[in-house]
Order: sequence, then structure tokens, then C-alpha cells
Amino acid sequence: MKQQEFAPRRSKETKKPKVVCPNVTFYYCKHCRSVYQSLSLKKEAIPMCCNEKMNKLQEKTPSEVSDEILIDYKITGGYNENAVEVFWKIKKENVSVEWIYLKTFTGGQIKYVTNPKKASFIFALADEDAYVYCDENPCLECIFLCKRGFEIYVHIKENELVKISLERMHSNWKS
Repeated sequence: MKQQEFAPRRSKETKKPKVVCPNVTFYYCKHCRSVYQSLSLKKEAIPMCCNEKMNKLQEKTPSEVSDEILIDYKITGGYNENAVEVFWKIKKENVSVEWIYLKTFTGGQIKYVTNPKKASFIFALADEDAYVYCDENPCLECIFLCKRGFEIYVHIKENELVKISLERMHSNWKS
């Protein structure tokens, strides 16, 4: 019998983890253009910058910005190398991605676009965030929805924020 190999980042959970990461809200300053990430702020507590309250970035869906940019993702790696790849295709010259934030079960990761020609990021997952039901690579996006609760936030220049929930399921998956 072949022995199962456990890579260092592999989840050792026996059931799907709960989402313990609080909701994320992003604010921006209209003066200096700073962006602030907030975790479960009280409704009356709005961050300040440049001696004024910051404005909340309004979340858009991918379909609302599809004439400017196409954004998608895929889950790869199976048990031992689990990751989320986010990729995009810009359709208008004045549009650019500034950063991408991946909210997971236990926290989040942010990556900044430093090369304007870059069109994808890979977010490596570990511990509870790397939990999967099967070893398919890429993910079959089946009924188990291993990454339900994950969210991708794409910040586009001019303070547009696109939110994508990782809840896609294909009806034609095979086991």
C-alpha cells in the first residue's frame, strides 16, 4: 500500500473549517488616496485620514466592470500544493489593477501589482485554508465547494473594488 505524503502546507483538518476571519471593509481617503482595510469595524467607527472621515469603497460584481476588465480564478494543487490563482484581462487602456486581496477561512493575503504587464497572481494556501475534499488538480468546482467563504477583492485604479465569492460550481463535474 502506498503511503500518503503530507507536504508542510497541507491541511490536516478532517472536516471543512469554519470561516473565522471577520468581514473585511475597505476605506479610501479622497485627498491622499490611501486605502485602509478594516475588520469588523463598529458602524459608528469610521477611520480618519487627512482630518476627514474616509469613504467606504463600494463593492462591485465582476459583471458590473466586465466592459473594462475580466476577472476570474481557479483553485489548483490538490491536497499538497493548494492555491488560488486570480487572473485578469484588461479591456480598456485606462484601467489597471493596483492590488488583490484574498480573504480565507483564517485570515487574508494581499498582493500588489508592481509589473503592469502581469495578469495573474497565485495565492498559496496552508493549514486550514488549504483544506480540500479531494486531490483533483485543478479543482473540479464540485458540489462540496471547498473554498466557500473565501472572497477575492480586486482594487482597480480610481477606487473601484470588485468582490468575487469563491462559490462557483459546475453542474457537469465527474467524480
